Amino acid sequence: MATVIHADETRRDPRRWWALGALVASMLTLGFDMTILNVALPTMAGDLGATTGQQQWMADAYVVVFAALMLPAGLLGDRFGRRRMLITGLALFLAGSLVGALASDVHWVIAARAFMGIGGALVTPLALSVLPSLFGPDERAKAVGIISAASALGMPLGPIIGGWLLNHFWWGSVFLVNVPMAAIGIAACVLLLPETSDPASPRVDPLSTALTATGLGTLIYAIIEAPSRGWGDALILAMFAAAAVLLTALVLRERRAVRPMLDMTLLAHRGFLFNTLAATLAMFVLSGLMFVLPPYLQAVLGNDALGTGVRLLPMMGGLMVAARGAQPVVARFGARAVVSAGLVVLAFAALLGSRTTADSGYGFTSLWLSITGVGFGFSIVPAMDGALGTLPRDRAGSGSGLLMTLRQVGAAVGIALLGSLLAGVFRDRLDVAGLPTPVAHTAGDSVIAAHLIAARTGSAHLAASANDAYVHGMGVVLLVCGIAALVAALLAALLLPKTAAPAGEAESTGAAMVVTTEDA
Repeated sequence: MATVIHADETRRDPRRWWALGALVASMLTLGFDMTILNVALPTMAGDLGATTGQQQWMADAYVVVFAALMLPAGLLGDRFGRRRMLITGLALFLAGSLVGALASDVHWVIAARAFMGIGGALVTPLALSVLPSLFGPDERAKAVGIISAASALGMPLGPIIGGWLLNHFWWGSVFLVNVPMAAIGIAACVLLLPETSDPASPRVDPLSTALTATGLGTLIYAIIEAPSRGWGDALILAMFAAAAVLLTALVLRERRAVRPMLDMTLLAHRGFLFNTLAATLAMFVLSGLMFVLPPYLQAVLGNDALGTGVRLLPMMGGLMVAARGAQPVVARFGARAVVSAGLVVLAFAALLGSRTTADSGYGFTSLWLSITGVGFGFSIVPAMDGALGTLPRDRAGSGSGLLMTLRQVGAAVGIALLGSLLAGVFRDRLDVAGLPTPVAHTAGDSVIAAHLIAARTGSAHLAASANDAYVHGMGVVLLVCGIAALVAALLAALLLPKTAAPAGEAESTGAAMVVTTEDA
């Protein structure tokens, strides 16, 4: 039996804040996992002999599956119950973490990360899609800020706890620690979150889902493999062509559908389109940054895993401060000004970071890391809230799924493109004169591999060259990040609406949502 609760009544229901607590527990789990792997990658590269490309796949296997499945995940939640799908997603994430903890080689780790991506795809869009149903426009920004802060809180905890685990246990412990976190999230959803759904939402289209997964997977594969094979390699060119065909077929199919899974009409709304674009470009910058930073802190500056995690705190601290302070600043100056200014600050931090040298030391790094966190927080929170504010309540799942899909596409492309740029620059600049060809090739795989070979051969010159080559590559990556953030800031300043224009709000005022009485 179901009870219909109107939006205005839901806003007055004090249970919504307890429900937000369940969502916070879920997002904390994903935020925790996001950064714990980044810190573990250098250790895993050494223990498993992973190349830079394989490290990119360990990060991107999760992100590609995550991005490809978020749209159907949002629709599944709309149709069959958002709480039910959230719990399912956390259970899958827990199972994938167990597989990762027991993995014996790189390929099993990549497979485990992909499986975890299925769980993450169910959790993230549904956690966001619940917000417009639980909170009105006056409270939604605060709720988005709390969700963002939960993700941000997981980010510094991940490196610190992960670093401690790596110093005391094997690398699989960074997967195993997700198990109790996911279990807590499941319990919180069961006990605190009411069931909401929209049975009239569009059906999941298996062909569109397949086109999304294969198109994105092919694109990411081409970007990651291009530095080693060559950008003009026949296979790479074929992969790019196949990705273009698959993604074009997806767009054409969805445009012709009567009730599309990928709702292209949402992109016609200026507020949704450009807020989503700003959030996507910000994720492009942050994901690339988070991929290149841990090897610099660990291999170049010589910190252990725990020390690396602690040294990421300035960025996380800046992000949390900005996420908390974004709402009153937006109320004073408007979302467009705050998003644009946040992206400019992010660009400044990246350009400042591009001046890092092998001898700069951590003091300079902590400065631009702090600024990076502030810029990212002040750009992503109002951009996400502005995009969510345009969604009609009856398309909350599919709309937030589209928003998060595009954000994660930005993250996946950021890791793939910027990681490949770093790999290419590092390999070209590394001095391997005098080394046998196979050894030289292995040293060019990553800065970790170069340091391992330098330690075995007693070559101080190779270690110094590896540090110089890596920092130079990181500088090039940060320069590209800075340019991307400036472009995003310019687009936001020119094209974002001055105020949040909730297109779906008027048409959905008084809209009902289904809440099962057993959860009331």
